[in-house]
Amino acid sequence: MAGLKFERVAKRYGDSPNWIVKELDLVVEPGEFMVLVGPSGCGKSTTLRMLAGLEDVSDGRIFIGGCEVTDVAPAQRGVAMVFQSYALYPHMTVAQNMGFALKMAGRPRAEVDAAVQRAAQSLRLESLLERKPKQLSGGQRQRVAIGRAIVREPEVFLFDEPLSNLDAALRNEMRIELARLHERLRATIVYVTHDQVEAMTLGDRIAVFNAGRIEQVGSPMEVYQRPVNRFVAGFLGSPKINIVPAALIGNGLPGSAASVGLRPEHLRIAAEDSGAGLPARLELVEQLGDTALAYAHVEGVEGHVAIKLSHEAGAGLQRHAKVRLQFEPQHLIAFDAEGRAIY
Repeated sequence: MAGLKFERVAKRYGDSPNWIVKELDLVVEPGEFMVLVGPSGCGKSTTLRMLAGLEDVSDGRIFIGGCEVTDVAPAQRGVAMVFQSYALYPHMTVAQNMGFALKMAGRPRAEVDAAVQRAAQSLRLESLLERKPKQLSGGQRQRVAIGRAIVREPEVFLFDEPLSNLDAALRNEMRIELARLHERLRATIVYVTHDQVEAMTLGDRIAVFNAGRIEQVGSPMEVYQRPVNRFVAGFLGSPKINIVPAALIGNGLPGSAASVGLRPEHLRIAAEDSGAGLPARLELVEQLGDTALAYAHVEGVEGHVAIKLSHEAGAGLQRHAKVRLQFEPQHLIAFDAEGRAIY
């Protein structure tokens, strides 16, 4: 296991005034599962490629295991990368794909075979070793790509959107596989995704990227419950957090509060004549089986307010009904005019 460190790392192409990554500082502890999450184009994949040595660093320094690797060749960094596209050789069997890097490094045949068998066993691929990639499902191909990384016994595993080509059911299955893999290997993993579910379920910590910068680093629930600003609050959570002008909430907020965030699960629906809460009109109710999602119009709020309810609480709700949206004050997240959270 090796830890990682980014020290004021920045990236731009040529003389462009646009920085893809801006003065990034980040420490990843040995054995940690760190997820880099953010919208498309925010710099997270470029950060991973700089760590792998596939992109040059414009400024700053990168360390792996305490040694600077900023200008070290990719093959000498002790990392293995798993790509979104799997990148398997179609003419090779699963076993040949998994053992290819070791074979090219001149390792003895017996050593290569043993490493492939160990990786195959850990990923439940033993029965597929003689198949070609075209004979595999998407999830199986991704496991082979992961196995190819495992046999190299790297210091660090790098994953770049590895599940984005899979359907929802396979993504769920592969998240379980990756969590088990990390538990077995206790390896250092840096994982890039735009999927907040992957970030929240896999990461020991997550780093939320926005426009080339890290907005916040912390455990998934820490970042979810105490976001540092409106961007982080809005990026994590489905449905998205509701942003309400502070004036609609009334007293009890910090004097500098300009808006307030309310998570959909922290709202409840009451009768119009209950008196307390925000007056609203229901626009749509989605019955999802075990839960229900309601969307309401509130005067003075841009867009619709989302409310996440239990099946029982959502039963019987009618479109266009006038209601009150109630909440507990401790669940409010106040933001100032610049979008910074106020606690």
